[in-house]
Amino acid sequence: MSEEEQEPTGQPASEETQPAPEMDTPEAEIAQLRQQLESKEQEIKVQQDKYLRIYAEFENYKKRAVRDQEEFSKYANERLLKELLPVVDNLERAIFHTKDTKEPGKILEGLELILKQCLEVIGKLGVTGFESHLQPFDPSKHQAIGQMESEEHEEGTVIEEIQRGYRISDRILRPALVIVSKKKNKEDMTTFPQDTGDEQ
Repeated sequence: MSEEEQEPTGQPASEETQPAPEMDTPEAEIAQLRQQLESKEQEIKVQQDKYLRIYAEFENYKKRAVRDQEEFSKYANERLLKELLPVVDNLERAIFHTKDTKEPGKILEGLELILKQCLEVIGKLGVTGFESHLQPFDPSKHQAIGQMESEEHEEGTVIEEIQRGYRISDRILRPALVIVSKKKNKEDMTTFPQDTGDEQ
């Protein structure tokens, strides 16, 4: 059998063999990884710069807040003090004129006017006194400093106000110092036989 008469091998003689796809070389992979690493490092740097700016702004804000708080604490009572200065002035005048006056009535009248002025000042700030005498004892606004036996009042009644209580708006600013009534002890009412003076 001649070469021309040989049987086909199953593949056309005109088709060329397709080359296998080229595989990435290790150098190419390393270059690609290096590029990704540089990109990530750049992103980290951007985020770090942003964080540092935000942190610096926050630190500045804290310093401003502390400074503002100190300023507020220093001058928070300025309004009250300005309102109280005229009261101090009047007290000084009253003391000065008391030295030359021999009329207690005028001194008392002047002191009452000064007290009224002082109450008006604290009233502008929402501070008011409350009545406690002959009121039922209330631990939320009264502080008992003693008890006194009484037959005229119900037990637990404020029968003496030692120091006036004040509230600011609906809150107790200072409780009143009071003495509260209690029932008379029966043992105190026991009568003892009188001494006749007779000797045995």
